Amino acid sequence: MKKLIFVDQATGYLSIDLMNEFAKQYDEITLLAGSIRLQDAELSPIVQRVKIARYNRQSFLLKFITWLLGFAQIAYHIFIRNNEHDIFFTTKPPFAYFLGLITRKKFSIQVLDVYPNALKLYNMSEGHIIYKIWTYLNKFIFKKASRIYTISGKMKELLLAYTPEDKIKVIPLWSGLLNLKSVPREHNEWAISQGIQNKFVVQYSGNIGYTHNVEILIDLAKQMAENKNAHFQIIGRGERYDLIKEKVEEEKLGNCSVLPFQPDEVLNQSLAAAHLGVILLDEKIAHVSLPSKIYNLQKVGVPLLCFAPEDSELRNHINKYQNGACFKENEISDVCTFILDLSKDKPRYEWLSNNSRSASQEFTTENAKKYVADFVEDEFCINK
Repeated sequence: MKKLIFVDQATGYLSIDLMNEFAKQYDEITLLAGSIRLQDAELSPIVQRVKIARYNRQSFLLKFITWLLGFAQIAYHIFIRNNEHDIFFTTKPPFAYFLGLITRKKFSIQVLDVYPNALKLYNMSEGHIIYKIWTYLNKFIFKKASRIYTISGKMKELLLAYTPEDKIKVIPLWSGLLNLKSVPREHNEWAISQGIQNKFVVQYSGNIGYTHNVEILIDLAKQMAENKNAHFQIIGRGERYDLIKEKVEEEKLGNCSVLPFQPDEVLNQSLAAAHLGVILLDEKIAHVSLPSKIYNLQKVGVPLLCFAPEDSELRNHINKYQNGACFKENEISDVCTFILDLSKDKPRYEWLSNNSRSASQEFTTENAKKYVADFVEDEFCINK
């Protein structure tokens, strides 16, 4: 009997798509998760959920505590309860794959964020003892792993510091929201309820943590206060949500609004209400992460307004698909000009929008099948 443990502390549609594909190859799958967010796709009935500590985004301390609790529970289920299973680690929690050091079972790792590199977000230098130890462990664990999966070429370049190239497989993420589609703004009930159906909407929708500089939208709103057509919208959750909301209220910005995360039933309409979807990528982690939200925005035909360094994977994406623009964080005046010009240039806007829709065809659930095909093929080679 073929058995698999799937480790993902905060499970969403991407992991659900993966497990549903693995379910076609395995007799039993155990999911170790703190939360499961079901949206368009149901989870295969052969997947047995084991609840672990729920990931808490409210502060770094709470994140770390829930990571540790989750790690301990994952260790218990891998070595005590489910010691006959193959293992598929995600980097949620980020050090769950450390357990690969002591397991005898086949395991692979899906690297969604490259650690310890991502710790630079918290001003940790490469000379820090934790950074050095993590680097050392990566080299041993990655050597032992069956396969290392990651989601972009730039992230693969970082992983080469820890493991040979032939161990790494690059498979992009995708939009797993099967029912997403473009919605004409004049028929978009959510946009109408927000009073923005006739505005040129620049929208950030996502986490509002210490590493997400959503103040950029406030700065843009200030700069374009005289423009009655543009509206800046911040939708999200996280430890800095209240602070951002207070700042907007203090500035009395009538062209900027802050909303909590929207329910799944209006997600399609809320995303489709945007003319530009804002993607923020801190310069410290420009190569260690690629936001998955870009795939949902592309599917609804929304061009991307990105903030990232010149040598980032995000900028490469924009250059390849020609579906938006990318700026540095200090180029606010240039961004204002871009927004103003685009709001007046309908043919150019439609071109960018169509390019987003075209790009979305390369980022579908077919990519989930690539993971499973490679995982199973690798298992066949090992057994052979």
